[in-house]
Amino acid sequence: MRTAILIFEGLTVLDAVGPYEVLRSVPGWEVSFVAPEAGVQRADSGALGLVADYSLEEVTDPDIVLVGGGAGNRPLMEDERVLEWLRSADSTSRWTTSVCTGSLVLGAAGLLEGKRATSHWLFLERLREFGAEPVSERVVEDGKVMTAAGVSAGIDMALNLAALAAGEETAKAIQLGIEYDPQPPFDSGSPAKADPKLVQQLRGQLSDQLRDG
Repeated sequence: MRTAILIFEGLTVLDAVGPYEVLRSVPGWEVSFVAPEAGVQRADSGALGLVADYSLEEVTDPDIVLVGGGAGNRPLMEDERVLEWLRSADSTSRWTTSVCTGSLVLGAAGLLEGKRATSHWLFLERLREFGAEPVSERVVEDGKVMTAAGVSAGIDMALNLAALAAGEETAKAIQLGIEYDPQPPFDSGSPAKADPKLVQQLRGQLSDQLRDG
């Protein structure tokens, strides 16, 4: 099982690295980082870089394709080279997946038309622009398309993928191996639970991103 994780300048690192840590642990699976151009891709913070060993043209038919989020993926929504690569990969993939606002890129490629999908809660309604039905759930599966909500939800999605392809026991063993047993100190991990004032504060802080796409 070959997985291609699309990375880019301005990505949110956990969107890629969380699923990577799960999927690379499935026996016999290969996981590659792919970018429009091979080389270092700086994170949205600028303080960290991930290396793409392959360019788009070097990875043509992955079994799993995964697109992460981050402000840097907005230009990809209008990058026909990237969108065509996604369409081509989707035509032969076993699963086409996204984390956070990566679903906006899938939508821009025309891969979410008529499908249920999720994204980061701040961008969830934008999925309607691409003919998708926004669903406020942590992981949404519709056919071979699997989308995850914001950032940390990519780990949950990857565990779901591992269970589907390699069996529940394998997925459970991976969960145990990475000691994924969330016990956050606060119950404010979704807008449904967080203080409304905090929700509005965060929405205001990210208003530029919301306005610009």
